[in-house]
Amino acid sequence: MTASNQSTPKTSDQRVVLVTGPSGAGRSTAIKVLEDVGYEAIDNLPLSLLPRLLDGPPIGHPLALGIDVRNRDFSTAALIEMIETLSRTEGLKVELLYLDCSTDVLVRRFSETRRRHPLAPAKSPIQGIEKEIDLLVPIRARADVLLDTSTMSPHDLRAEVERWFAPETGQQLAVSVHSFSYKRGVPRGVDMIFDCRFLKNPHWEESLRSLDGRNKEVADYIATDPRYAAFFGKVQDLINMLLPAYIEEGKAHLSIGFGCTGGQHRSVAVAEKLVNALAQDGWQVSIRHREMERKARNGSASSRGDKS
Repeated sequence: MTASNQSTPKTSDQRVVLVTGPSGAGRSTAIKVLEDVGYEAIDNLPLSLLPRLLDGPPIGHPLALGIDVRNRDFSTAALIEMIETLSRTEGLKVELLYLDCSTDVLVRRFSETRRRHPLAPAKSPIQGIEKEIDLLVPIRARADVLLDTSTMSPHDLRAEVERWFAPETGQQLAVSVHSFSYKRGVPRGVDMIFDCRFLKNPHWEESLRSLDGRNKEVADYIATDPRYAAFFGKVQDLINMLLPAYIEEGKAHLSIGFGCTGGQHRSVAVAEKLVNALAQDGWQVSIRHREMERKARNGSASSRGDKS
C-alpha cells in the first residue's frame, strides 16, 4: 500500500474521495466503510455528473464517490482529466483511492461467486480481468492511496480504509436505544433486547398511570424495585464490555431494545437511563420510544380530525 505526500486539507475544504479499481477488488466494501464513518456515499456515478455534484459551497460532510469502468461515459483519459481539473479547484480536496488486487485472486473471487466479468460477460473472467487491469493502469499510477486487497479480509480492508480516511477520532460506533411494547411486537433490526416486565409497574399507581418513563416520579418509582439496581448495573456492564468489541469487529451501528407491557413506563425509563449513561461516557447515542411516537402521531391526527 502506498500514499503520496499531501498537505492536510483545510477545515473549510470539501473533501472528496474517488474510489475505483478492478471489479472484485473491494470497491463496494470500501465505499460502505466510508459511509459508515460519516461520508455521503454515491456509487457508480457518471463522470459527466461529477462537476455538477461538486458545484457550490461545501456541503458540511465529506463525499465518497465510486467510479466504475462500466459507467456509460467512463474513459481513462476523461477520469484523469477530471481529477486534474478538480484538484486545481479552490475549496476542494480530491483524493483517489485505488483498490488493487492480483489477477489470480480476482479470478478466484469471480469463480467463488460465479459472477460474469462486466467487461467479458460471454467469455472467461480472466479475459475481462486482464482487459480491465490494462484499462486502469494510468489511473492506478495517479492514485493518492493504493491498497492491495489480495491478502486482505473484509475486516482488514475496513481497518485500512478507516486508517486513511476516517476522522482523527477514528470510527465512532453509533448506538440507538429503543423502548417498545411487547403487545405490538419486537422492533425489526434490533441487535439485542432486554425484557423489563419483571420490574414494578407504575400502571397500577393511579397518580403515575398517565405519565411515562421520562417523568422523574415514574423513574424513581421503578427504581424502588429491589431488583432494579442489579438489573441495570449488569446491563450497563454488558454494554460497556461489548461496545469496544463491536468497534474492533468493524460494526458501525448497534441497536438495543427495552420492552415492557405497554411501552410507556418501565422500558422508557430504563432506555432513558442507559442513553444518559452512554452519552456521559462519550458514546454517539440516540433514542426512540416507539409507542410514545405512535401515540403522538395518533394525537396529531385526532387534532386534525383525521381518522387513524
